[in-house]
Amino acid sequence: MKVIVGSKNPVKINATRVALQQVLAAGDDFEVVGVDAPSLVADQPMTEAETRLGAVNRVKACMAEHQADWYVAIEGGVDKFTDGPATFAFVAICNGEHWSVGRSANLPLPEAVYASLTAGEELGDVMDKLFDTHNIKQKGGAIGLLTNHLATRQSVYELAIILTMAKFNFLPLYTE
Repeated sequence: MKVIVGSKNPVKINATRVALQQVLAAGDDFEVVGVDAPSLVADQPMTEAETRLGAVNRVKACMAEHQADWYVAIEGGVDKFTDGPATFAFVAICNGEHWSVGRSANLPLPEAVYASLTAGEELGDVMDKLFDTHNIKQKGGAIGLLTNHLATRQSVYELAIILTMAKFNFLPLYTE
């Protein structure tokens, strides 16, 4: 079984591997490959709609360029909600025929962080400056930093992938 992930970020690749091995009960014949796939949205998506579109676009790009059993993309973004700014991710998954798009939980962001994002910075860079870290987006992410490492970017992505796979677990219920 081959899975293409629309990113070379090790956090996204590992989250996909862990989650799909559980959901698909995949054995040793399970390959997960990260590839460059354009999101065709801003480097730091600033709305739910833009973030969702980025994940879907990445899967479409993977499908156009690669042959696999499954295609997965995770796009992180931010938006300002009634209760304040937050970061989250959209997950798009396709098995070549059927699609499922899901979303992670929100992580509330400080207003100062959101202000930096609206000024054009990326979340990982802002968090690196704020917490004196390096390349946190390929590690625990803002999630790890702001939860005292009780949750990580990977753990949140794993759960979002598992939830998004629910449709595939019971496809007849979703395609009636």
